[in-house]
Amino acid sequence: MTELPQWGLSLGAPTPGASFSDLLESLGLAPEWKVPASPARELHAPEGTTVLASRYRGGVIIGGDRQATEGHLIAHRRIRKVYPSDRMSAVAVAGTAGLALEMVRLFSVELEHYEKIEGSMLSLEGKANFLARLVRAQLPLAFQGLAVVPLFAGYDRRADLGRVYTFDVVGGRYEEHDYGAAGSGAVQARAYLRTAWRPQMSEDQIIERIMGALVAAADVDVATGGPDLRRGILPNLVVIDRGGVREISDDHLTEVATTSMREGR
Repeated sequence: MTELPQWGLSLGAPTPGASFSDLLESLGLAPEWKVPASPARELHAPEGTTVLASRYRGGVIIGGDRQATEGHLIAHRRIRKVYPSDRMSAVAVAGTAGLALEMVRLFSVELEHYEKIEGSMLSLEGKANFLARLVRAQLPLAFQGLAVVPLFAGYDRRADLGRVYTFDVVGGRYEEHDYGAAGSGAVQARAYLRTAWRPQMSEDQIIERIMGALVAAADVDVATGGPDLRRGILPNLVVIDRGGVREISDDHLTEVATTSMREGR
């Protein structure tokens, strides 16, 4: 008789439901973060900076700059901070870059696992709630100075509109009815959008406003990297509408960035 492999699920194994994380925990395979009792004063990890999202009349647009800093130095100039999480939503991250990217990957796996188990997509609000749970699980690391704060946006097919969710470091989830931002340049980005944003703007208008907000943030916040046309470095922007997730082309972003930088002088 052929023996089952050691990693096979036995008949007596617990049934964690549609959560991939709960499945790992039930099998004793969930990763554990070991944090020291005292703050990690000497640990310097690359950190992402400014991300923002805005609703428009056809959906929602989410974007972010490309720079990561490590202390007073630029660690990376082309890091990506905005990722599709499934066909109808995307997540942007600010904070400790390595932990943020791991959170994005786990979040995407969770949504895919749920859809396979349940046979349908999780609701947009359910996705935001689950992302808040992942942020809350990082709280011990946040106390060590390794915080991750995401920004979540998606198209709600049930309500037929785009939605934006912001989070705090302890896992609080808040729906924004116009725009949201996170990261070191968030204050400057929100200040720009407060004067430039209007309800029922078109997709092109919101792309221009988001680019302008990133240029304004980079002009004040040294940790935010604005468009760098000489190096060909542009923010990455993702549109989410009834048709799903799509990324704005570099050619279009170059035109918008050129105009925004000229007007910002």
